This record gives sequence, C-alpha cells and structure tokens, in this order.
Amino acid sequence: MNRKHFLSSILPAGAILSSRENLKTFNEPDIPLKIPPYLKKGDIIGITCPAGFIILEDIQPAVNKIKEWGFEIKIGGTVGKKDFTFGGTDEERLQDFQQMLDDKKIKAIMCARGGYGAIRIIDALDFKKFTAHPKWIIGFSDITVMHSHLNKNFGIASIHSKMCNSFPADWSKAEPVQIETIESIQKCLSGEKMIYSATPNEKNKTGIAEGILIGGNLKTLETLAGSKSDINTDGKILFVEDTGEYLYSIDRMFWNLKRSGKLNKLKALIIGGFKVKPADTPEEEFGKNLFDIVLEKVKQYNYPVCFDFPVGHQKNNFALKCGIKHQLSINTKAVTLKEI
Repeated sequence: MNRKHFLSSILPAGAILSSRENLKTFNEPDIPLKIPPYLKKGDIIGITCPAGFIILEDIQPAVNKIKEWGFEIKIGGTVGKKDFTFGGTDEERLQDFQQMLDDKKIKAIMCARGGYGAIRIIDALDFKKFTAHPKWIIGFSDITVMHSHLNKNFGIASIHSKMCNSFPADWSKAEPVQIETIESIQKCLSGEKMIYSATPNEKNKTGIAEGILIGGNLKTLETLAGSKSDINTDGKILFVEDTGEYLYSIDRMFWNLKRSGKLNKLKALIIGGFKVKPADTPEEEFGKNLFDIVLEKVKQYNYPVCFDFPVGHQKNNFALKCGIKHQLSINTKAVTLKEI
C-alpha cells in the first residue's frame, strides 16, 4: 500500500499535522501558577547549603541584615559542614534541605551560596509537603536547578537573587548598587511589586512583551536539557547569565537553546551579566563577541532582546521573581522590566 494513503487512512490530515507540531521541543503545557505566601515580620527564613560549603562566620552579615528586616533565622545543619567543595555530603545536604521544605514554620529558604551540588540531590527531594504549603526558595547560579525544577514540575514561584555570601561585612563600605540589590530581596519577600531598569544598549531589539519570567544560569540550564527539570520557554520571558565561560562555550550553549526549540516561541529574551573567559592563546580567539552570538540565534524572531540587564555574577544582581508574569519594555531611551 502507498505509505501516504495508508497514513491518511488511519489518521486525519489535521492529526498528522498536529503530531508533527508536537515534536518540536521538550516543552509541555504549563502547570497553573502558585505564588508562595509573602513574608511578614517574625516569619522564619531557613539558611542551608544545597551546593557549596560556607562557614558560619561568613553568613553572619546576612543573618544580621535579615533580622534587621524583621525576620527570624533558622540555620541549617549544613552551614559549617564541608565535604570537599560541598556543604556536607549528598546525604547531609539532602536531609537539611528536606527538613526545611517540610517545616511549616519556615516560610522561605535562602541558599547560603552556589557553587555546585544541587543537581546531585534534586531527584531525591520529596516536594509533597512543599507543594501543599509552598515557600520561597532563594538563590542563583547553581540554584537555577531549583528554580527550573519548581517551575517545570509544580509551577511554584521562586526568587533568583544574591545569597548569604554576597552580603557585605561592613555596610558602611558597601557600594550603593550592592545595598540596593540586597534590599531587593526583602522587597520580593515582602510582596512588593518589582520594577527594574537597565541602561539601553544599541544592540537591543526594541519592543514590549508580557510573559512569565523564567531563567537563570545558562550553563546550568543547558545541563538540565531533556531532564524532568527542563524548563518550558513557550510564551515566557527568558533571562540568562553566566560567568567564567569561553566565548565558544557560550556560543554552544545558545545553539543548545536554539536547537532544542527554546528560542522559538519566547515573548522576550533578557541577557544578563556574562563574564567571558579570555582565550588561552591568540590562535584560539573565537572571532565573535556576545552580541554576535546572541543576535545570530534570534535573527529570525521578532521578540524584544535586552543586553546588559542587572542580573548575574556581579554586584548589580537584582532579585527577580521567577514564575511570575512581567512586562518588558525596550526602546532606544529606556529598558524597563516590571512585575504585573
């Protein structure tokens, strides 16, 4: 039998077209959005180390400042523990994070620092009690694993922001932008509607877009591709940042976004801070800069693209509410991202 006729005899033409369209990416339908309760004075924030290690002394500035905000602190058992680069063994980090997920008295969990390690425990965590009583999970870099997993599987909002290791020991010597970005964590936790601005870049693609804000560390997002923590980017505003990567590696990561379909149906793309690692020798120069790399991947799309947004491994790293609807407006004179 003719194969074309055979297929049409068992499937309507529309069904064949629909099945082809559904093969485009790993993206799946969205889960209804859930926003954890915002915090009030007296609420408890837990501090734990799901990734790299940190000593108690180094989180003390964060503890002091959070208490100034009116919140209480519960320090997890992994703070001060060390297993090579990790904040304790996988089992210890898993148990500490699980305890904080399950404790109804804890209203938010701040990861003490990034590094590496969250992916080693994410599949063993039990989110049943957490989904019944959501709370804010706070952090960035390696904690992108958590943000992506929560968004993909539970539709629960979270806060992409600085962590304990970014709080200055002496606030009188802190730069204004450092203070402002840390205070943005308090604003997010307290339920303030957030608004951000960025310096216009001549390479930006102008426009206005609305969508759920998602994203984080680009390398981490790449490693989650195809896993059950992989994000759905359709109809979203995607932000990415990274540090210590060669330009060719950044190019490869953006090709991953493109080839996996994650750039196809975006509402907008936000490029945060990218600290590029210089080529080892002149012969290994890549020949394209960050602007070239990004604009090459999005040239066929009409959505807005913003460069130099204040998020990433840098002092001007503002707290962003992942999983919540925002509006991005880009023109030649101003760039604004606001929660709606």
